Amino acid sequence: MRSQPLYQTDASLLVLETSALDVRPGAVLIDQCIAFPGGGGQLPDRAVLRWSRGEAAITAVTPDERGWWHALDTEEEPDGPLQISVEPEFRRLMCELHTLAHIANSVVFREFNGALLTGAQLSDDETFRLDFDLPGSDAARLRELANPINEVIRADLPVRAFLMPWDEANAVPGLFRSKAVSPPRQADGNVRIVEIGEIDRQGCGGTHLASTGLARPVRVLKVDNKGRQNRRVKIGF
Repeated sequence: MRSQPLYQTDASLLVLETSALDVRPGAVLIDQCIAFPGGGGQLPDRAVLRWSRGEAAITAVTPDERGWWHALDTEEEPDGPLQISVEPEFRRLMCELHTLAHIANSVVFREFNGALLTGAQLSDDETFRLDFDLPGSDAARLRELANPINEVIRADLPVRAFLMPWDEANAVPGLFRSKAVSPPRQADGNVRIVEIGEIDRQGCGGTHLASTGLARPVRVLKVDNKGRQNRRVKIGF
């Protein structure tokens, strides 16, 4: 059974020395995963695989019962000792935006009677957007979200993650916040829960900061109506 990916257990780990379990043209199977593959609105890490005869960008990471296949932008078959390096600046940005998205989500969930998330997207332009099921909501209230979000940043709350049985988590109101999808059940029957101080707990497989105080203050850039019920909030620095 696959072990928990390293990007979930330590988001600050950016270099992995390893070897291949299997190879094929343009891909290598590794028993560990340090590069976030993308999902849940978070963009995939920018990562490079190096070996004695060359290097290649990692273009995709997909799970296998033995580990993770890493697709490369070359048809070569890497051999010998391998090194995977994740770009630090981009990883840090995704950790920051994902942490802030959780804070914003928790504020809306609390202030708008448990409003559920209908979509999310982190962007490489240092912004993120969240869509909520909020029919008839007051757009002016949504434009004021920056104030409570920045209060949480100033409080410098710890961010931690732990595993919980999926069925148990699914029975707890508020742990799964999306209206359409639930966090995936892992092979061991667990789901990863991310907790921010005492203000937020929700299922999530992405990367995050170690504490809210590491994030920059934000401002609400735009509030849009996307249909009768959907409200989109765009947030940046």
